[in-house]
Amino acid sequence: MSTENLPQSPEQQSPEQPSRKPRVAVVSGGRSSEHGISVVTAGAVLKAIDRTKYEVLPIGITRDGRWALIADDPERMAITDRRTPDIEALAESQEGGVVLPVDPANREVVYSEPGSVPKALGEVDVVFPVLHGPYGEDGTLQGLLELSGVPYVGSGVLASAVGQDKEYMKRVFTSFGLKVGPYVVIRPREWERDESAARKKIVDFAGEHGWPLFVKPARAGSSIGITKVDDLSGLDEAIAEAQRHDPKILVEAAVRGREIECGVLEFEDGPRASVPAEIPPPDAHAYYDFEAKYIDSTPGIVPAPLTPEETAEVRGLAVDAFEAASCEGLVRADFFLTEEGDFVINEINTMPGFTPISMYPAMWQATGISYEELVDRLIQAALRRSTGLR
Repeated sequence: MSTENLPQSPEQQSPEQPSRKPRVAVVSGGRSSEHGISVVTAGAVLKAIDRTKYEVLPIGITRDGRWALIADDPERMAITDRRTPDIEALAESQEGGVVLPVDPANREVVYSEPGSVPKALGEVDVVFPVLHGPYGEDGTLQGLLELSGVPYVGSGVLASAVGQDKEYMKRVFTSFGLKVGPYVVIRPREWERDESAARKKIVDFAGEHGWPLFVKPARAGSSIGITKVDDLSGLDEAIAEAQRHDPKILVEAAVRGREIECGVLEFEDGPRASVPAEIPPPDAHAYYDFEAKYIDSTPGIVPAPLTPEETAEVRGLAVDAFEAASCEGLVRADFFLTEEGDFVINEINTMPGFTPISMYPAMWQATGISYEELVDRLIQAALRRSTGLR
């Protein structure tokens, strides 16, 4: 492949050229079931990055884990005919691979193809990882970048892992005094050791808290693999669907109330919360599932029709959740406002849906920060932070 249009490394620049702009590697795709939505997010971020301030290096991770150079072509990263895009179709080569450094003293990214001399693509100053789900949002990529000494957008290893695992997320929130709904967890060893006992554990939970239940993968997002189960007849199929995405499953009792979301963004003086949004029940869907979010684009209500007191409370709780999990950069916090007037936190997302129709940027736009400014603030926050213990 040709590299003539790629950003030059500092060594390739002539002495007359000014010092280069910070180089941002936008990394998308990945091995999780949220691969396609990650690519859609990358397209939106690539379109929004201010090219007068930053150089951009688009990198994609295929479904089988290969790191590839991809075209800087946001138009090809959109949902088309109800289908999400794929990194394989965007890769500059079906064989070439991108290698990040593992030496903190060297941030040079290298591209290699079989039978060719590896090519240096220059140093990367910050990584913008728009990966969703396991192998990207869960602390694994963050650990790699910490080893490499490359700053990155978003939360660190611990917060990313906590934000991905819904069980431990709830345990952390409970320890900090945040209210969570009733849930039960079935771990892989429980299922393998005694399937009937594990299933009875869920049935007993339903007997205590009632139907419907929500059966979901413990470590997935974008509402993928989630089933609303109205009675015992649908339980086995729901368990199988969740286990297709994660051997560890989480079963939640239905919390009756309004769905309220709130964005948190890291500013120079600390995290602040956006105006909240409300997710109304989608007409054509049993709940706010993947298709309602991304394919049919069910609109949220921004700002949420809450009282001033309720708005202030949920904004404070969103920041509390951000701090409880030691998050950085950005978070979307999801709550239920119960009929009794209590806010119950459902989950946080450390790399929330970030497409132009996603709720996180919509909430910040209503708060006064455009999508382009949001992207810039996230990059600047990452550049201010060092890697390592902080």
